[in-house]
Amino acid sequence: MDNYLKKYNIDLETIKKHISEASVKKKIIDDRLPETYTKDVLDEYSNFAEEKMGIKFNDITLFITALTHRSFVNEHKKFIVEHNERLEFLGDAILELVVSDFLYQNFHEPEGIMTAWRSALVRTESIGAASEKIGYISLIRLSKGEKLGSSRTHASIIADCFEAVTGAIYLDQGFDAAKDFIYQHIICKMDEVILSESWRDAKSYLQELAQKFEGSTPQYHVIKEEGPDHDRIFTINVVVAGHNRGTGIGHSKQEAQSAAAAEGIKYYKKQSTDQSLVTGKLSLIK
Repeated sequence: MDNYLKKYNIDLETIKKHISEASVKKKIIDDRLPETYTKDVLDEYSNFAEEKMGIKFNDITLFITALTHRSFVNEHKKFIVEHNERLEFLGDAILELVVSDFLYQNFHEPEGIMTAWRSALVRTESIGAASEKIGYISLIRLSKGEKLGSSRTHASIIADCFEAVTGAIYLDQGFDAAKDFIYQHIICKMDEVILSESWRDAKSYLQELAQKFEGSTPQYHVIKEEGPDHDRIFTINVVVAGHNRGTGIGHSKQEAQSAAAAEGIKYYKKQSTDQSLVTGKLSLIK
């Protein structure tokens, strides 16, 4: 990076000075000591990375930081503890770049379809599932209160950690290692995304199918609401031509409607042998 800074006369010190001058909230000098780790903690994270991920970090503290949630920092104010949000910011950009490059280089579909594929590959559920499969969930550092939080919040935290770990791998091992990590855990799921049609907007697709097979528009009905206000759970039926075609559960009405629509799509697929409903064949670039 230094070569580019010199080549184009980009003065970082001047930029930082101007940022400081423009900042409304002035940076306060923090005289606390940075967090230190015991040998057991360092070994635990190092061993996991090597044995479960096949990565030998040069700086294992990057991996520890990638799995440190902001809530943990708020409960440990004696030392300077860094949370994973900056690494998440970096990893999110790398993830989107690698997936976008893969799609552009290999498929001829229009921009709208490739955007939908990319969204399906990198959505919270997809990268959260990758985190679960890798198995570092127990290593995520959370506050005591956050550990007791809702499943919805946990899903977001776990997904954010995948992006942060991607950022940590990039900083420690380089771009190719981060790319390999993404291919191994995300891009390898491309065929599942296509065959399951999870890339489609479920409600829009169900409407197409309902109008094609029954000449009717889906109607969504809330049949149950439960749970506290901060963690409501909705159960919704989707009805087509007077018949229930699917039931969905979610933490919002929109989420529950999408889940119900997905069940409705399954119903129509079972009722039809029309192969046009399965979009497994793509215009792969040779």
